[in-house]
Amino acid sequence: MLAAPSPLWTPEALAAATGGTLTGGPAGPVGGVSIDTRTLKAGDVFFAIRGDNSDGHAYVGRAAENGAALSLVERGRLGEMPEGVALLAVDDVLGALQAAGRAARARTAARIVGVTGSVGKTTTKEALALALGADGPTHASAASYNNHWGVPLSLARMPEASAYGVFELGMNHAGEIGPLSAMVRPHVAVITTVEPVHIAQFPNVEAIADAKAEIFAGVEPGGAAVLNRDNPHFERLAQAAKAAGIGTVIGFGEAGDAQVRLLSVALQAQGSTALADVMGQTVSFKIGLPGRHIVQNALAVLAAAKLTGADLCLAAMALSSLGPPPGRGVRTRLAVKGGVATLIDESYNANTASMRAALAVLGTTPVAGRGRRIAVLGDMLELGTAGEAMHRDLAPAAATADLVFCAGPLMRALWEALPEARRGAWAPDAAALLPLVAERLRGDDVIMVKGSNGSRMGPLVRALAERFPAPSLAEAADSSE
Repeated sequence: MLAAPSPLWTPEALAAATGGTLTGGPAGPVGGVSIDTRTLKAGDVFFAIRGDNSDGHAYVGRAAENGAALSLVERGRLGEMPEGVALLAVDDVLGALQAAGRAARARTAARIVGVTGSVGKTTTKEALALALGADGPTHASAASYNNHWGVPLSLARMPEASAYGVFELGMNHAGEIGPLSAMVRPHVAVITTVEPVHIAQFPNVEAIADAKAEIFAGVEPGGAAVLNRDNPHFERLAQAAKAAGIGTVIGFGEAGDAQVRLLSVALQAQGSTALADVMGQTVSFKIGLPGRHIVQNALAVLAAAKLTGADLCLAAMALSSLGPPPGRGVRTRLAVKGGVATLIDESYNANTASMRAALAVLGTTPVAGRGRRIAVLGDMLELGTAGEAMHRDLAPAAATADLVFCAGPLMRALWEALPEARRGAWAPDAAALLPLVAERLRGDDVIMVKGSNGSRMGPLVRALAERFPAPSLAEAADSSE
């Protein structure tokens, strides 16, 4: 008989970590950590965080009904709680979550990788989880949990017996990454790249580089920095790493002096094959996502794997099973007029670098018969006064598309810069663009949708999928005959 798995936390250990007091009904062993009763599983601990739009204290009863082992609440709110519910009373629930995250980090011997960068954080984090997971038990932050609550939540969920941990660190403003890095305390800090993302909040791109460099402040003694050697801000970041006491700085890319250097690559529609020199070791690998930018970040993954002591060959082999996170290249078939079309969902977010990368992938995606490559693009936000010009400057990159549909006032600048033959339609917002796109689709088309979250391109993707439900394999075969 297999032994029962050890709990993630005992109530007593969680009380000690958070400085809280156990009260109410009996608390059970904790198998997971939740801040949302909609996704809470039986045995989870519920942190009743007060957010901008809701207060978790109102859902403690629901958490108990859903099988929560206990709930963390503010001491001053105990009188509002349902009777008989297991509670852990603390001074501040978000502060307690952060304390639990720090305690989880302190109790594990796992080798930790922290990932930040203007573009590619989540995909790189997922690739690292695969690569390191091939060598030992690996814990990684879920989705894009990379902010002041997402990072401690991810840390608090890390099992003590993990061999590796991978955490994503994000920011919109200067001063945000430093405290997150202090919690994560990575052995390896990865910066994928520096681009003019959230530039409206910064005086220039160099300031963005400095904000990303805050990750170095939390790096463990003897740790390493992994930086994009092909990025113009490499030297600035390398100097910042050394100033923070990091003695090992590894550059990755195609530059001749990169310690992790791409030797050759074959870009394909569904992925790529590549050969790289990883700090003196030649490694061939396949990666299960298309795009040169994915290959570039795979170099960072291999660098981090080697620096953490993982088996490099196992890490490289694992990359072949990499799939896209939601909204970052997921492909869906649509049953449209005249056959089956392919929808590429890149709607999670957008900036100039990721938009160009997505358009490049669209250009390498094969089409059959009379199919066309179609780009459906929403505004890229937080670009400041240069926003209109940055949208207009996408015109050469958009040449990979046969038709371009644009939504939003900023995308009007791109629309006007396009040759008339490639203009699909422009609309003031994604909802107004939807019917214009839907009526033009036909069999064998490939449609890529991308825009900043605020441009609401995600709902457009879902609406297309609902309007043109995926055909069965038999129907797809019939339509191709």
